[in-house]
Amino acid sequence: MSDIDPVPHSEAEIAFEGALRPRTLAEFVGQANARKQLEVMLKAAAMQNRAPDHILMSGPPGLGKTTLAMIVAEESNRPLRMSSGPAIQHAGDLAAVLSSLTPGEVLFIDEIHRMARSAEEMLYLAMEDFRIDIMVGKGAGATSIPLDLAPFTLVGATTRSGLLPKPLYDRFGFLVHLEFYSTAELEQVLLRAATLLNLTVQPPALGEIAVRSRGTPRIANRLLRRVRDWTLVHGGDADHAAVQAALDLYEVDGSGLDRLDRSVLDAIIERFDGGPVGLSTLAASVGEEQDTIAEVVEPFLVRMGLLSRTPRGRVATAAAWRRSGRTPRVPGAQALFDEPV
Repeated sequence: MSDIDPVPHSEAEIAFEGALRPRTLAEFVGQANARKQLEVMLKAAAMQNRAPDHILMSGPPGLGKTTLAMIVAEESNRPLRMSSGPAIQHAGDLAAVLSSLTPGEVLFIDEIHRMARSAEEMLYLAMEDFRIDIMVGKGAGATSIPLDLAPFTLVGATTRSGLLPKPLYDRFGFLVHLEFYSTAELEQVLLRAATLLNLTVQPPALGEIAVRSRGTPRIANRLLRRVRDWTLVHGGDADHAAVQAALDLYEVDGSGLDRLDRSVLDAIIERFDGGPVGLSTLAASVGEEQDTIAEVVEPFLVRMGLLSRTPRGRVATAAAWRRSGRTPRVPGAQALFDEPV
């Protein structure tokens, strides 16, 4: 056995993960409009001694939906119950959760659009009237028994709000759409995380990490830890040169594109002559799931102006061709670049 006990280190990492999440709206960086709106809503609910309205948070992964749900519970001084859409595959699963809630409790359901349809329909009545109907028995002898629920606040998080049924969407009293972070906001996030890591990072180095973080705090914190690992192994300070060396090692380029992003662009340009190419074909060509391409890779490439979605499929833009150092090989392909995206 090693003389070094790994348990303290593991506990330190777990504590660090928890400490990264702000506990109040005042500590939360970015999303200024959402923070102000939440603050007013939570204060009004506290003044009226009632549970806050149901909240739906939408936006790309890693922008702080789970953290804001925790803050809602903390600011309201209410307990928090956490679940996820994929874990609720039957109405009975949801009934068990709802019936065990205490008065005023905050129920957070991540990826709420992936709940079973029967559970979604049960949620309609629960959100509106704090009541559910339990079916007892089967066939002609089945009986519906109403069950009253304690008042609660549902906080739903989704990366694809368009998949929510309209009746469920309309029952949320407050809608929050989270936007990507600016480089300056990410620098604030990184500075706080570096302090928690006891890592001294120079301002130019923080800026370099922020630029490569795709506007996403979760990615920024992940890259910061890779920089920490690099400095531990190689020694020295976390200066600009160290950050560049560390992120180059982990294949994150100066624009934030990683190996998978470049693989997708290369596949479209080299194998499909710039497109158009369908999602399933593109996913198969790079060996990834379609959901990963559609939800993780594509939004960033579209935002960077490197990829265009057309009715016929995905198309590499002129910027993507210039980035690759190639020229379109298909006659007339240049015309695609002149069409509005």
